[in-house]
Amino acid sequence: MTGMLLSSCTDPKAVIDTNTQIVDHNWSYINRIKFDCKIDDDKAAYNVYFNLRVTDKYKYSNLFVLIYQTSPGGQKKVTRYEVKLASKDGEWLGKGSGNLYSYQLPFQTVVKFPATGNYHFEIEQNMRDNPLHEVSDVGLRVEKAN
Repeated sequence: MTGMLLSSCTDPKAVIDTNTQIVDHNWSYINRIKFDCKIDDDKAAYNVYFNLRVTDKYKYSNLFVLIYQTSPGGQKKVTRYEVKLASKDGEWLGKGSGNLYSYQLPFQTVVKFPATGNYHFEIEQNMRDNPLHEVSDVGLRVEKAN
């Protein structure tokens, strides 16, 4: 079980802005976080963001993920992406609230989807630790770019 889906999309520009809780803050390789996003306008440009929340006990200054994207026609694309979470001196770069740090980082900017329809995204952690400890939530935001 991947966890509970949390959705709080009140921004009119957002097509999707949703997060999934990671059970017990332990994210294993087999626990790919899955999202579907319906694109209605293939002429518009979009920004795609990777959402992440980690606790202050997360032991790395970065995180590698694999982001799988499947288009309505079945074309698949996989991108390995590194997320910088802390500066060289160890200071968290995310927004802090209690012992949690939140990040919303651009994955693709001003991108055009080749067709309208349902796009399927899966996010897999790609670190050496399995499970990866102290990851609270993983999410995706897709918004129209201006």
